[in-house]
Amino acid sequence: MDELAVLAVRRLSVQGDLSLTAATTLSYLHRNGPQRLSVLAARQAVTQPSMTQLVQRLEREGLVRRAVDDLDGRAVRVSVTDAGRALLAERRRRRRERLTEMLGTLSPGELRELTRVAGEFLPLLLRLLQGTADE
Repeated sequence: MDELAVLAVRRLSVQGDLSLTAATTLSYLHRNGPQRLSVLAARQAVTQPSMTQLVQRLEREGLVRRAVDDLDGRAVRVSVTDAGRALLAERRRRRRERLTEMLGTLSPGELRELTRVAGEFLPLLLRLLQGTADE
């Protein structure tokens, strides 16, 4: 069901919350550890100057930190902070809560059917999305 929440993130997000790009950047850092700005920009399909601005904003908010890359002193690596991890956990909690509320409006039969269809659809979608991530 977590995958369903991700697919519906725009509908489930709280007004005034992080932008989708900011949230996915934080999530990527949380899952993959410190990254160079160029990697983050490529993953989000934005320009490096745009990612630099986003990272500066996230840094001002205490959600990420920048440090000199140990392997290349000219490069910067970005990592998520404890506050960033806490924000991600809270977003996931709120998203699950809202999804549970939405699913609660379905009849038991509708919920069974949705679960059945999602069980068939999500693996196919994830496989398709994985294929595009490898390009």
